[in-house]
Amino acid sequence: MRVLALDNFITGSPQNLEPLQGNPEFEFRQADVNHGVFIGGDVRYVLHFASPASPPQYDANPIHTLKVGTIGTMNMLGLARAKNATFLLASTSEVYGDPLVHPQPESYWGNVNPIGPRGCYDEAKRCAEAYAMAYRRMHQVDTRIIRIFNTHGPRMQVQDGRAVPNFMAQAIRGEPLTVYGDGSQTRSLCYVSDLVRGVIAALERGDEQPVNLGNPEEVTVLELAETIIRLAGSKSRIDHRELPVDDPKQRRPDITRARKLLGWQPEVGLEDGLRRTLEYFRSVL
Repeated sequence: MRVLALDNFITGSPQNLEPLQGNPEFEFRQADVNHGVFIGGDVRYVLHFASPASPPQYDANPIHTLKVGTIGTMNMLGLARAKNATFLLASTSEVYGDPLVHPQPESYWGNVNPIGPRGCYDEAKRCAEAYAMAYRRMHQVDTRIIRIFNTHGPRMQVQDGRAVPNFMAQAIRGEPLTVYGDGSQTRSLCYVSDLVRGVIAALERGDEQPVNLGNPEEVTVLELAETIIRLAGSKSRIDHRELPVDDPKQRRPDITRARKLLGWQPEVGLEDGLRRTLEYFRSVL
């Protein structure tokens, strides 16, 4: 199967593509899905992963983030419809906002502030899900929706802004690790290879309803920081800062549906995955 990748590099890096150079089954085009995409020949799958995904990224690009979740999603659904292809939307656990239900099942509608600083990302993804369902109902497009929970792994940007890259870069440099609030807020971290398996399973065995993909092993942000300091052999200390507006207090996926529908669950444990990611960060810092 040939793969055509599209990216405008607003948050990505050309260096991430270097291992694929020379592969005859891989093609890359620098493009912006907000402007429409025109592809000749047959297309079997359209995977829509485009969007800034960390608070610093969408804080810096709020209008682009809104557009890629709305206009970009519509454009890619249009491509899938024209090519009679299966469309997969990379949605997010952020559709649940600061959840009042824990852990979060797909049936939970969320607790999102549409006008807060995270609204440009949260609401764009919620709108993208609505677009996918509308195209399925009106045009019979074969759609999938995956809600991705916190994921980490090699080739994340050092300046990504999320907890794992921030903590690893700071620990390796011997700098204080920045923990917002008292660190009691929780996250659930999935290693990238597990996520990729889940994406493929969703394409092959999924249905039109959203499915959570994430690791239900929950950890506080403070515990995560302390674990990374230990794994890095660092002498860094913890530096507490003011908690950002609308920062979720809890984040843990209910993956019952993924287990039953896809036969999927994570295989890489938290510390094992963190060690693999840390090895990459050591290689680039």
